[in-house]
Amino acid sequence: MSSHISNERPQTDKVLTDIVDYVLNYEIKNELAWKTAHYCLLDTLGCGLEALTYPACTKLLGPVVQGTIVPHGAKVPGTQFQLDPVLAAFNIGTIIRWLDFNDTWLAAEWGHPSDNLGGILATADWLSRTSVANGKPALTMKDVLEAMIKAHEIQGVLALENSFNKVGLDHVILVKVASTAVVGKLIGLTRDELVNAVSLAFVDGQSLRTYRHSPNTGSRKSWAAGDATSRAVRLALIAKTGEMGYPSVLTAKTWGFYDVSFKGNEFKFQREYGSYVMENVLFKISFPAEFHSQTAVEAAMTLQGKLTASGKTTDDIKKITIRTHEAAIRIIDKKGPLNNPADRDHCIQYMVAVPLIYGRLTAADYEDNIAADTRIDVLRDKMECVEDIQFTKDYHDPAKRSIANAMTVELNDGTVLEEVVVEYPIGHQRRREEGIPELVKKFKINLARKFPEKQQQAVLHAALDYSRLASTPVDEFMDLLVI
Repeated sequence: MSSHISNERPQTDKVLTDIVDYVLNYEIKNELAWKTAHYCLLDTLGCGLEALTYPACTKLLGPVVQGTIVPHGAKVPGTQFQLDPVLAAFNIGTIIRWLDFNDTWLAAEWGHPSDNLGGILATADWLSRTSVANGKPALTMKDVLEAMIKAHEIQGVLALENSFNKVGLDHVILVKVASTAVVGKLIGLTRDELVNAVSLAFVDGQSLRTYRHSPNTGSRKSWAAGDATSRAVRLALIAKTGEMGYPSVLTAKTWGFYDVSFKGNEFKFQREYGSYVMENVLFKISFPAEFHSQTAVEAAMTLQGKLTASGKTTDDIKKITIRTHEAAIRIIDKKGPLNNPADRDHCIQYMVAVPLIYGRLTAADYEDNIAADTRIDVLRDKMECVEDIQFTKDYHDPAKRSIANAMTVELNDGTVLEEVVVEYPIGHQRRREEGIPELVKKFKINLARKFPEKQQQAVLHAALDYSRLASTPVDEFMDLLVI
C-alpha cells in the first residue's frame, strides 16, 4: 500500500533565517570588536605574505589559464595576480591558511574564522574596482572589517555547541556557510536570495576531515579553507541570478543535512549572534602550530631555557609528561612516522621537541631538512600525554576558554624539573595587552618578507591607524599590497 508524500513547500529553517537576519540587520556597536577586527586583518594578511615564501603554496596560485588578467578583477596580496572573485578567493584563502598561523576559535568545533577573509577581500576588491570603473564609490575597508566580524560570529557561534569533526566533517563547512552569508550581503542579495545562498552552502557536499588525521594527514588541509571560501563566493553569485534555494535543507526528513550528515541531531546554540567571537578570538602570535599545542610550545621554550642554564641538553632527558586537555589528545597526540609538514604541525610531540632542541619553532621547522634530525624522534618517544579533567572543563568553560598544557621533564639522573604550566597562550583575549605589540611586530616581519622598505612604510602608514584604514577604499588598499 503506497503512502502519500506531501509536496507542500516547507517553512524556511530558522537556522537559515537567523543567519541572514543577523547579516542584514545587526549593527556592530562594540568598539572592542572593531579594534580586534583591525588587528585580525593585519595578522591574517601577514600570514598570507609569509606563505608566499613556500613553493608548495605558490604552485597552487594564479589563474587557471596562465597569463589571464581579469579587468576590474580582485588582486592577490603579495603577487601580481588579478583574478575573478571566485578564483581570487581561493588564492587569498589558501595563502592565509597555508602555514596554520592565522587566528583560531576553539569550542565543540574548532576552526580559523579569518579563513573567511579570502572571499570577503576578493569580493570587496572586485566590487570596488567595478564601481570605480563605472564612476561610483568603492567600498571601504570598514566594510571589510564589518564582514569579518559577522563571518567570525557565524562560524564561531555555530561551532560553540556543534561538533562537525565528531561526524567526520571538516570545520571548513563553517567557512563556506559564513563566507556565503557575508559575501552575499556585499554583492547586494535580497533577503530571499541570501536565504537561498546559505541553503546552497549546506546542500553542497562537505569536506571530510581525513586529510587532517593519521594516516592520511596531508597538504589539502592547507588549501581546504581557500576552497571553501571560494565556493561561497560562487554560491552567492549563483543565488544572485535568482536560482532557487532549499528552505528545509537542514530539517528535511531523510534528505536534509541533519539526517544525512549530523546523525539526526539538530544544531544547538549557546548564544545569539553579536560580536562575541571577534572579541574573544585567539591569535597565533608566537608559533605556527596547531592551537591546542600553543601553550605546550610556550612551556617547552621555558624548559629549554632551564636546561641550557643548567648545562643540560635533550640528551639528558629520560621522560616528558604533558598534562593536557581532551581535544589535544584527540587531534595532535601522535606516535609513529610523520610524513610531511602537514603531519608535523599537527603532532604535539614534534612541536614540543623542536623548541626543546633548538629553542624555537618556525614554519621552516616542519620541513624535511629539520625533520631529518634524529634527536626529534628520539625525544618524541620519551613523551606521554595525559588528560587533565580540569583542563578539559576549562577549555569548554565560556568564562575561561583556556587551552592549558603543563609539562614535566625528568632527567636521566633522576632530577625532575619543576612543572611548567601555561593556561592561556599569548594570543588569548586574557593576554591582549601583552599580545598586540607582538602581533604588530609579526605583521612588520611578514611585510618585510615580500616588500621593499618604501612599500612597507606605505602599507604601515595606511594599515596601522584604525581610522585611516577604515576609511580607505578597498581597491586603493589592495593596490598597496601588489608586488
